[in-house]
Amino acid sequence: MNKTIGFIGGGNMASAMIGGILNSGLAGKELITATAKTEKTLASLRERFGINTENDNAFVAEKSDILFLAVKPYLFGEIISQIKNHIHPETLIISIAAGQSIADITSAFGKEIKLVRAMPNTPAFVGEAMSALCANENISETELTRVISIFESFGKCEVVPESMMDTVIGVSGSSPAYAYLFIEAMADAAVADGMPRAQAYKFAAQSVLGAAKMVLETGKHPGILKDEVCSPGGTTIEAVAMLEQEGLRNAVIAAQRACVQKSRDMSKK
Repeated sequence: MNKTIGFIGGGNMASAMIGGILNSGLAGKELITATAKTEKTLASLRERFGINTENDNAFVAEKSDILFLAVKPYLFGEIISQIKNHIHPETLIISIAAGQSIADITSAFGKEIKLVRAMPNTPAFVGEAMSALCANENISETELTRVISIFESFGKCEVVPESMMDTVIGVSGSSPAYAYLFIEAMADAAVADGMPRAQAYKFAAQSVLGAAKMVLETGKHPGILKDEVCSPGGTTIEAVAMLEQEGLRNAVIAAQRACVQKSRDMSKK
């Protein structure tokens, strides 16, 4: 892709996306520029990725064909005021902030812009992100295809209605943290039964990875795959029964819905 890519913000999510783009070969490091609040973060980005860094948001906005807004939602007003007069009419703006609607972002710019609202997740860094996109009416099919190609360079991507973005945040944007918690708990149990910690993490993480691939690649319902592991009177059904007794499903559903509600509340502010 022979397009300049700018990142306003160089935190964890931006870093994961930059790493994914570079690892896929979609764009060279010379085409990517990022800003950050601190020199420490800028130095880290240069050292890790070899990309260009700047502390001038307006400069990056002006030189970018594709511009990612990768800052915390509470900083949006301040950042947009710095860059809105430096955006070219053909610049593709991609926001990855929770709680910032297309209407809110457009209003902050105070003019017509080409805008895509996106929600990736941090597994972008290893090429396994799950991202959702929704675009405003100024984005053409060709431009949307270009944006999709960026997000598919570091994982899977779906276009969804904007009304689904809060749900996306719950089911994929924030959910790697739930999975890490689950992996950590499984490893803790293995350690309690005598397995070395590093080995326990490997067994637990690979099992979760393999189970996820089974769902995606077989197309089978997760319940069917679960049943295929559960032999009558066996060890697995004993574990599943205990998870049900302890309320695993209810805990996951309640946690995820709390995440979605938080996103909705952020949108109202």
